[in-house]
Amino acid sequence: MKPKVGMRIPVKVTGIQPYGAFVDIMGEYRGLIHISECKEGYVSDINELFTIGDVVTATIIDIDEYSGRISLSTRVNTVDFGVLDDRGRPAKRTQNYWTNYHINRGFSSIEANRNSWLSEAEKNFQ
Repeated sequence: MKPKVGMRIPVKVTGIQPYGAFVDIMGEYRGLIHISECKEGYVSDINELFTIGDVVTATIIDIDEYSGRISLSTRVNTVDFGVLDDRGRPAKRTQNYWTNYHINRGFSSIEANRNSWLSEAEKNFQ
């Protein structure tokens, strides 16, 4: 199986640097969990989160088509996508209808000055 963006897969940590953790994906691909994608909030030391040999669940967030680099995240595993669900929200109770009640409001000053602007433009562009 080829990795795809959005896949949530188990990965094995193969290396740790101050900027992120390198992981083995499906035994065939390599990827990086950047320090900003490890968990929500500030991470002072990535070694507190990962050790070499750990197997963690990560989500593929990007695959660079040119270089083949795979970016992963363990932070998105804690995101509650249920907040995007509309079923829990109450139905909209008001209905707005379009009317022409305000159609002439705001254009009276333009209409009043239109003739003077046209005559000024004719003088300038003759």
